[in-house]
Amino acid sequence: MNQPISLKKYDARDFAAYYEMVSEYAVMQYITEKALSEAEAKEKFESMLEVNAAHEHLGYFKVCDQAGSFIGDCKLEPYPQDTSCLEVGYILKEAFWGKGFATKLCAQMLALADAVAPDKDIVGIIDPANAASKRILQKFGFESYFVGVEDDLPTEKLRLQKATA
Repeated sequence: MNQPISLKKYDARDFAAYYEMVSEYAVMQYITEKALSEAEAKEKFESMLEVNAAHEHLGYFKVCDQAGSFIGDCKLEPYPQDTSCLEVGYILKEAFWGKGFATKLCAQMLALADAVAPDKDIVGIIDPANAASKRILQKFGFESYFVGVEDDLPTEKLRLQKATA
């Protein structure tokens, strides 16, 4: 996978591209189990912009291919349930699945984590049915520590342990 990608923090002008992606059921099936309505997408997008404003290096990033086309997003943010950890995540438009982009995004977010918080554990949260995302996280050394239901959604949490005791 040698196609270059660029990451840039979302800003308010990026809502249309974000909404186009999250309004697709196929993209959201393993995240919310449904496409987002415009109101749901606006609420989520506003919370993403708040995270971006609160952190210089962490946040939500739009991902573009070498032609500048929006292909998805990724995040690295303080994990809300345990701020001694970071949370990694990524979403791609369906046309870009299976092409190595998610692996590349995960690698870039882990490199960012190493640069800004090298001792913090990193959590990845997936739908247990999303075998592709689980494989990617496991490839980078994440280990499953929770499988169940959280916020009424099937949830698996994986952790990359970085902290030294």
